[in-house]
Amino acid sequence: MKSLFKTVALITIFSVITRVVGFLFRIYLSRTVGAEALGMYQVAFSIFMVLLTIISSGLPLVISRLNSSYMAVGDKKKEGSLVSTALLYALFLSLLLCVIVLVFHNVFAYFFTDERCLHILIIMLPSLIFSAVYSVLRGAMWGRDNYFALCSSELYEQIVRILVCVILLGGASSAIEKAFDVAWSLNVACLFSMLFVVLLYFFYGSKLSKPQKQIFKPLFKQSCPITGIRVAGSFIQPLVALILPAKLIEIGYSSSQALSLYGIAVGMTLPLLFVPTTLIGSLSTALIPDMSKALAQNDKAHIENRIRSSILFSLLTSSLFIPLYLGMGELAGVFLYDNIMSGTLLQEASFVLLPLGLTNITSSLLNSLGYEVKSFKNFICGTVVMFLAIYFLPRYVGINAFIWGMGASYLVTGVLNLVMLKKKMGIKLKLGKTLLQLLLAILPSAAITAFSVSVANHFLPLFATLVLGAGVGSVCFALLCGVLGLVDIKAIIVKSSGYAKSLVKIKRKRA
Repeated sequence: MKSLFKTVALITIFSVITRVVGFLFRIYLSRTVGAEALGMYQVAFSIFMVLLTIISSGLPLVISRLNSSYMAVGDKKKEGSLVSTALLYALFLSLLLCVIVLVFHNVFAYFFTDERCLHILIIMLPSLIFSAVYSVLRGAMWGRDNYFALCSSELYEQIVRILVCVILLGGASSAIEKAFDVAWSLNVACLFSMLFVVLLYFFYGSKLSKPQKQIFKPLFKQSCPITGIRVAGSFIQPLVALILPAKLIEIGYSSSQALSLYGIAVGMTLPLLFVPTTLIGSLSTALIPDMSKALAQNDKAHIENRIRSSILFSLLTSSLFIPLYLGMGELAGVFLYDNIMSGTLLQEASFVLLPLGLTNITSSLLNSLGYEVKSFKNFICGTVVMFLAIYFLPRYVGINAFIWGMGASYLVTGVLNLVMLKKKMGIKLKLGKTLLQLLLAILPSAAITAFSVSVANHFLPLFATLVLGAGVGSVCFALLCGVLGLVDIKAIIVKSSGYAKSLVKIKRKRA
């Protein structure tokens, strides 16, 4: 468990840094290329991302899982054959997609209102080929627990792209030239990232072996459901963007009001709602090879321990943010977006965090254990519930239909995932008591957070008020979790003090 949490910490640190760099890059682009160029690029990029999802979503996960199982039994030849087979498959798929776009470019032109967007998409096609190699080798290193290489490659790609983009944009004048330069920067960044990952792969002692036909079938069969989930997910948001504003207009909102409400919900509230998934996503990344090795070694005790601890970690992480969002959501909306409505929606959506976290971790667990088809079916069930909610509920609850639908979707998917885990692994999770304890910790923490920020807001600047509220709410929640027996506060303090003492000893030795 200790090594797993170290891995989660490493992935989280790199993930936060990479996201911050990416966020700054988006600010730079918006200010440098202008709205027209950025709009054209984003439209083309949305189609490109669907193509990229087909190549690089399910394949790396399955490679990491299979590679971990081969490592567990010491079959290095199969490791090399797996990577070689996956490379051929990914390269063929990427080339096929490129040919489809080029041959049927008239069909793809229907997706765009501006023909220039099609030219931007065509410019980005080489990135599909580079990403095919990149995703396969990253999946292999993922399976070998090379997390530093895994994380550093993502950060490297972001940095390279920013540098290339700055250089290329220096000579651009028109909007279309700027959009083309941004597209070319993606190609260069993907090329350098591919070369970087190739070097890392061989640097860490991995090798390639002759491809094997018998490896292709499990590779294809297991990656397709995961890819299906990701591709379906990429189409969900455009469909919601069509249905929800239309239903709001039906009940009396003007077109601009409906689009504004949708923009607030998706563009302002959702990013904050998904903040806890950074930590949960880090755990999910670390779980794939860990669970695959345990499965190959038939270590049922280890698997059961990981399932229980991962679900508890996910619920605790999600619950930590609920009192913060409940207690100071409106102030957060005003501070971040100068929009109180986004904060109000965040407060109302805060309890979605529990089913959201549960769905994220249980889906990862099912994928780790080889039940990706079951996970895909559960995802479809949850998606159907969400679309029913956003179609029928707006007349009763307005924009909150989106929140209710999302919460119901994650709840259905999460519960179905839990049922599948219990059925397949024979584990009794007994989450009822845990959820009740979390509720007893959340509600008082939310009340204390709300009281703290309401008082502090009269004396402190808004940012300082939010920092104070977050600190008070987090400490209160942690203490209540300790009192209720959800976490062992004493053990954490002892371990923290022991770690601090070891650091002091190291510094004294160096001195």
